Amino acid sequence: MRADPTGPALPQIQEAAQRYSENARHKLAGLIHEAGPQGLPFARWMHAALYDPQAGYYAGAPLKFGDTAAAAGTALQGDFVTAPELTPWFGRTLARQIGPVLAHIGTPHILEFGAGSGALAEHILQALLPEFPQLQYYILDISPDLTQRQQQRLAPFGDSVQWLHSLPSGFTGCVIANEVLDAMPVSLFEWGEDGNVYELHVINKPAAASAATGLQADQDAQASSYFDFLRVPASTLLEQAVRARMPALPGYRSEINLQGESWVSGLGQWLDQGVALLIDYGFPQHEYYHPQRSQGTLMCHLLHHAHSQALHFPGIQDITAHVDFTAMADAALAADLEVLGYTSQARFLLNCGLLQMLSGLDPEDTARYARAIGPVQKLLSEAEMGELFKVLAIGKNVNMDLAGFAVGDRRHHL
Repeated sequence: MRADPTGPALPQIQEAAQRYSENARHKLAGLIHEAGPQGLPFARWMHAALYDPQAGYYAGAPLKFGDTAAAAGTALQGDFVTAPELTPWFGRTLARQIGPVLAHIGTPHILEFGAGSGALAEHILQALLPEFPQLQYYILDISPDLTQRQQQRLAPFGDSVQWLHSLPSGFTGCVIANEVLDAMPVSLFEWGEDGNVYELHVINKPAAASAATGLQADQDAQASSYFDFLRVPASTLLEQAVRARMPALPGYRSEINLQGESWVSGLGQWLDQGVALLIDYGFPQHEYYHPQRSQGTLMCHLLHHAHSQALHFPGIQDITAHVDFTAMADAALAADLEVLGYTSQARFLLNCGLLQMLSGLDPEDTARYARAIGPVQKLLSEAEMGELFKVLAIGKNVNMDLAGFAVGDRRHHL
């Protein structure tokens, strides 16, 4: 879960992180210069800011997942906390859905995308290895920094865990993508007063070209001064996608995750048999492009502060957008995949037996009980992760009912 802001002011950034962000700014400025006067489409800028091998956030920004111990002089002290880091009960409960899928298809293989710190893999392996001793857990993560941490954490499982460097040509098993789609680069668009659709590109501000490097006292103001948005006519592809999803609303700004839709479509090419569980925060399309959501859902996270200034602090802040689950379901259907279920995270976890597992705890052991129950309440609460996060299940060549959607399936809302 990306953390809510703890105050209106952004935090002070340590020197090592300042240098990393400075390097990212120079890299991005060079890409914009090469692109010409119209700059970079925001999706390309966001991709570089997050995934560039030398300057991207996921490539090297330290301590992204709320570590309590930090290397001196380099720590960001964590930017957000995901459900697997919050409590092992998330992974244990997810395993209660994965296990029957693996048993049904007869192939104990799991493929996780964007495995973060490795916490989810650890908890699922602990839960399923006794039942599936031949379990093979594959991880595909484009961050060298996070991959190294995963390898250290999951070393006790030996050859049961393997890391992939590219998509498989074919796969049978269960696929997991927890908070993956929200981090994929999105295209930003805006409706003009003339009824046309415009795309937002990122340009270098002329005054910033010769500005002194480094972040000074007024860090947030200076960081934002390096880049700016430029509105250009949308491509035919983007305009058609926008017009298909919402009416013209002059001044309305939002985003479309075409890369995420392409990723889901790609599942239809390499998933031979199995189920993919996509867990993320988002809405069905009619809620996503609601007239009152006129500034979209783009959000940034830095040291547990949330803000909407995407051009701030490149390289050291996370940039995300909520997921349009209708678009993802449509992409799956177009790729000859089946949409097997869609519901809230709270309902999914309850359907999979989370409360029954917790009933084994001793409430008389008040300290242990409180440590277990507190984080679980965050997973289930409508005011926190329970309702905002959704679970979408898609699959191929699977003829079974999924327990996670037995009650409260919302496919009819997509």
